[in-house]
Amino acid sequence: MVDIEMAPIAGGSLALQDARGRTRRTVDVLPFELGVFPVTQEIAAEMIGLPSRHPRRPVTGVSWMRAVRLCNAASEWEGWDPAYTFDGPEVTWHPDADGYRLPTEIEWEFACRAGSHAAHYGSLPDIAWTSADGVSSPQDVGGKMPNLNGLFDTLGNVWEWCWDLFDPDSDDEYRVFRGGGYADDSWSARASARRGGRPGSEHDDVGLRLARGATEL
Repeated sequence: MVDIEMAPIAGGSLALQDARGRTRRTVDVLPFELGVFPVTQEIAAEMIGLPSRHPRRPVTGVSWMRAVRLCNAASEWEGWDPAYTFDGPEVTWHPDADGYRLPTEIEWEFACRAGSHAAHYGSLPDIAWTSADGVSSPQDVGGKMPNLNGLFDTLGNVWEWCWDLFDPDSDDEYRVFRGGGYADDSWSARASARRGGRPGSEHDDVGLRLARGATEL
């Protein structure tokens, strides 16, 4: 039986800046839990039957749609209520469910920063697998130093899907992923960096991290 290690993330506040609108705002974050590591190939194999050639590496090539289904599978494994229901391509999140889910973008950044206001919560070579390491694929989780929340690989190694739409004001359905990957430089492996992809798209440098617990939409 695989073990999904979760870390408690204390509540607090996060200052956000909109570069396009040149505005700043502060948002409150309720306490929740977040995976100590990105979901590994070993866990994905156990939950949804994906190949596990490198059990301790983050699973990649997982679309946003498959990521939310993996969350439900992990919830059912633990005997908890699934966070998501499906109506064709439409996904509904039930925040009152006690099961696993994807973090919101704000939760992800709050947990990644762990109180830091800098682009990186530590010296990048010490905390993140990036292009500076010269690697050609994701690396085993936990090989670099964690942040002060006890989370490994939030920067570098693989990007991580979040629940949110990339641009809520647009008609496209792109979903956000955060954190930078093994092939990215220091500009992309930042706490504030963001990219997005279609819900059904798969990327060789994008995985996910499980969340659970209180939130407000």
